[in-house]
Order: sequence, then C-alpha cells, then structure tokens
Amino acid sequence: MLYVIIALIIVVLLLVVTNIRIVPQSQAFILERLGGYLTTWQVGLHVKLPLIDRIANKVSLKERVLDFKPQPVITKDNVTMMIDTVIYFQITDPKLYTYGVENPMNAIENLSATSLRNIIGELDLDGTLTSRDVINTRMRSILDEATDPWGIKVNRVEVKNIIPPESIQEAMEKQMRAERERRESILIAEGQKQSAILVAEGKKASVILEAEGQKESAIRKAEGEAEAILALQKATAEGLAMIKAVGMDEAVLKLRGLETFEKVADGQATKIIIPSDLQDMSGLVTSISELAKK
Repeated sequence: MLYVIIALIIVVLLLVVTNIRIVPQSQAFILERLGGYLTTWQVGLHVKLPLIDRIANKVSLKERVLDFKPQPVITKDNVTMMIDTVIYFQITDPKLYTYGVENPMNAIENLSATSLRNIIGELDLDGTLTSRDVINTRMRSILDEATDPWGIKVNRVEVKNIIPPESIQEAMEKQMRAERERRESILIAEGQKQSAILVAEGKKASVILEAEGQKESAIRKAEGEAEAILALQKATAEGLAMIKAVGMDEAVLKLRGLETFEKVADGQATKIIIPSDLQDMSGLVTSISELAKK
C-alpha cells in the first residue's frame, strides 16, 4: 500500500512539474480549458491543470517585419510594374490575433497586395515614381484599419523597390542622359559667358585706365608748359625792371640791339633785313665815331 501512495505522489508531482510554464519577456500564452478560451498568460510563472488546460498559442509581442515578394501593379496610364513593400507590425492583442483570422501573415500579404493595386491604379507612372511617401502613408492607414480586429498594429509601410518595365527604364535612362547633357551644356555656356564678361570688363578697365593716364599726362604737360611760360614772363619782367632800375634809355637799348645784329651778321646769311630803328641807330653810331676822331 505504501508503494502505491508513493507512486501516486510521484505521479502528481510529475503532473504538476510538467504543467508549470514560465512566460518569457515580450511573449504571451493563450490558455484554453476544455477547448474554450480561458485566459492570456503574461510574463511570469504559471500552472495549468493537466489534461484539462492546454496552451493554444504562443504569441511574440515584438515588432516584426514582413518583406513580401514584388507585386505586379498597373498604373493609371496602363504601365505594368513590380513593387516590393516592407511592413512593420506588432501584435497588441494576443487573443484577437489567435482567434481573429486564419493564418494572419497570409491575410496581411493578400491585403497588402490588393491595397497596393488600388492605390497605384489611381496614379500615373511619374506619380508612382515620385510619390513614395503618399503610397506609404495610404498603405499604412488601410492596413492598420483592416488589421485592428485581428489584434495587429501596423506601425510602418515602406515601398522597398519600384521596378518599371525594361522599355520604360531605357527611356528613363535616355531622358536622364539628355538632362545631364543639357545641364552640362548650360554650365559650359554659363562659364563661357562669365569668361567673356570678365574679359570685356578687363578690357574696359584697361581702356579707362589708359585714358585716365593720357588725361593725367596731358594735364601735367599743360601745367609744365604753363609754368615754363610763366617763368619766362617773370624773367622778362624782372629783366625789364632791372634795365629800368639802372637808367638805361632807349639809345642804350638800340645799341644793345645793334650788337645783337652784329652777332647775327657773322653767320652764313646772304641777306639781312635791317629794321628802320636800327638804320637810325647806325647814323647815331657814325656821329659818335666822328666825335671820337676829333
């Protein structure tokens, strides 16, 4: 009898130990009793009844990432392209996640594909290529609202890649090449224009400086000539004043003029024109000579 009791105690202990569960951080366990939802176990130590309770699901509460395969979509202008999206989501209600929808990941993938087709169908090719933020925002809003009954919170949706057809890619590359060549031509033309402007401004400045130099030189030359004339007039005036101061009369002045005429006559000139006043002066000289002989 003792052995039976010991065996029963061991069996009970084994049943208790095997039904002890520890829920780790960022996880939640869904507990069912007799096939129906009982409770949600959070972080900590829990014990379930053997053969009656069972753990229906273990749910991770961490933020997860779903990277779906590129989806074929058609734009408003009938261009078919492939778009790859990435969804960041988090389970906020483990009970709704467990009982809300069958295969939640597959449901999110299909919902993402249909929502993406509806959004891209309202945009043309250029709008699709330049409106990633708009697509991300609308996708997140649609998915978050649709997955709320499933206990899922969609935090972000990102368009990972947009792959247009090869013909469109070639056309875009040609367009970009033409745009780069146009910008290069504009830059070269702007450089040449700037260079021509600088050269013209340099020539203009050089001509202005040269004209100012000539002007300054002419002014200095005129000032020099004026100073020379002024000095000559001043010297002449001073000479006349000196002559007047020593009492030289008109006869003496005429005599000095005759001496000057004599020096001129010593030259190679063959014809000399004698002014009338000097002719009168010659008579005066003759009279003086005669008086000297007596």
